[in-house]
Formats: sequence, C-alpha cells, structure tokens
Amino acid sequence: MTRGSHRSLWLAVGWFGVAVVVYFTLIPDPPQLDMEDGDKVQHLVAYACLMAWFAQARAPGAHRRTTGLLLVAMGILLEFAQGLTGYRFMSLADMAANTAGVALGWFAAPPRLPDVYTWSANLLSRR
Repeated sequence: MTRGSHRSLWLAVGWFGVAVVVYFTLIPDPPQLDMEDGDKVQHLVAYACLMAWFAQARAPGAHRRTTGLLLVAMGILLEFAQGLTGYRFMSLADMAANTAGVALGWFAAPPRLPDVYTWSANLLSRR
C-alpha cells in the first residue's frame, strides 16, 4: 500500500467515525452506558478518539489545531442541532464533554503516545 493510499484510507475511517458520531447524536434514542453520567463518558471517549485518530495523520502545529477547533465546533453545532430536533435536548455539559474529549485526544496524539499512523503505514508498505 502506498503512503498516499494509506493516508486516504486512514482519513476515510476517520470520516466514518465522524458520521457515526453525527448519527448517534441525532437519533431519537441512542444507546447509553448504564452508569451515572454515562452519556458524558460517551461524549468524552467519542471526541477523544476522533481527535487522536485525525491527529495521527496531521503534523503537530496549525493543521492539528485546525482539526481540534473543527471538532469542538462540530460538537457545539451538533448540540444545537439536538435542540432543534424536538426529541433531543441541547446540553452545555455535553458540549463540555465533547471539548474535553478533543483535548484528551490531542494529548494522546504523537509525540506523547505512539505514532500508530506511521507504524501502520510502515507495516502495510512491507506487504
């Protein structure tokens, strides 16, 4: 697999993750973790995963900052969209959990944790 096709596949998986988040954010009765504030944990984990995933394919700096800001904006806009559905409610606490998730994903990205993107590119290019 070439580096370009690896990056395209990586980003496609990330965009699928975005679609999953949008879907579960806007459906009437999404699954919930059976624990106190389980939905906040779900928000935190979802946005942390998205940020960490996209940050793997982005060099540290302006591109990564832009990715983080776009994910925060997405979380805020989706919360407002929930308020317009008539069957879901906007929540400032969910916005905060989304934003905290983006921050967590940022800190989980290389160079602090392993560079899974480069590792997987090297692994796939050997085949």
